[in-house]
Amino acid sequence: MHTQKLKGLIAAPFTPMREDGSLNLSLIPPYYEMLVANGVTGAFICGSTGEGVSLTTAEKKAVSEAWASCTQSNPGFKVMTLLGGTSIADCIDLAKHARKLELYAVSFTAPFYFKPATVQQLADCCKVIAAEVPDMPFYYYHIPVLTGVNFAMYDLLQAVDGSIPNFAGIKYTHEDFMDFLSCLHFQGGKYDMLWGRDENMLPALSLGTQGAVGSTFNYAAPLYYELMEAFNNGDLLRAQKLQQQSIDMIRLLGKYGGIATGKAYMKVLGVDCGRFRLPVRNMSEEQFNAFQKEVEALNFRSFCSRMPSAVNT
Repeated sequence: MHTQKLKGLIAAPFTPMREDGSLNLSLIPPYYEMLVANGVTGAFICGSTGEGVSLTTAEKKAVSEAWASCTQSNPGFKVMTLLGGTSIADCIDLAKHARKLELYAVSFTAPFYFKPATVQQLADCCKVIAAEVPDMPFYYYHIPVLTGVNFAMYDLLQAVDGSIPNFAGIKYTHEDFMDFLSCLHFQGGKYDMLWGRDENMLPALSLGTQGAVGSTFNYAAPLYYELMEAFNNGDLLRAQKLQQQSIDMIRLLGKYGGIATGKAYMKVLGVDCGRFRLPVRNMSEEQFNAFQKEVEALNFRSFCSRMPSAVNT
């Protein structure tokens, strides 16, 4: 199948939760409207940012249904869902469900309990799932810092090329620029390589990145579009300054506990997605107050995503 190469910023949305930890699906339509208003071109749902590994299969289906419902009239907005990585049977079930909903694509990450011993075993996993939805683009999600599976993606492309017709590309969340560039050039640029490290957007652009998937695009999309514009216009000093703003913003994620800090940024923005589920640690109220002060010191309001006036979250 012919697969288009995605361009621009694709957000990795947070899964909205209520105070009791249940899904808050009613927030997804205004969330989607906010992303569109800030030029975001798609959503990679139920991934790391979306707590896919902490959701039940039924919950993943419900999240997919909510995103499918509010985006069905906008085919230009591409929604892909992460199927998971531990149970192949569940992944196949979720892939068929995504196909029924007419989502754009599905994605799969490496099994991270019983890990594949070779890149060919990983390719075999991809093949079994992709074959169940042959008319949908299939992406592999490379995030070795979480899966512990760190094969070169160039080797994976060699293993799948010609044997998985709907293998579209890779969401690349790693720092191996040599491997990434080799993947970009593989078979004349056959596969769609989506960059997944927001703090390294600038060097990825220098290699030829056209599309990126990231969590910080949820709340700082204007910053990255300005960075991309500066790079495309040859204003490297401006692009470097904007990347540094991104890095300063992302440093607060580490300072305040990691991935859950992203939901705190959303709360500052005015979109309360609730808290992360265990075992992820959330901020205390005291920590959130301190966090807000540091966010203000970054001049966050000057580059954050904007809320459409019609959206009330």
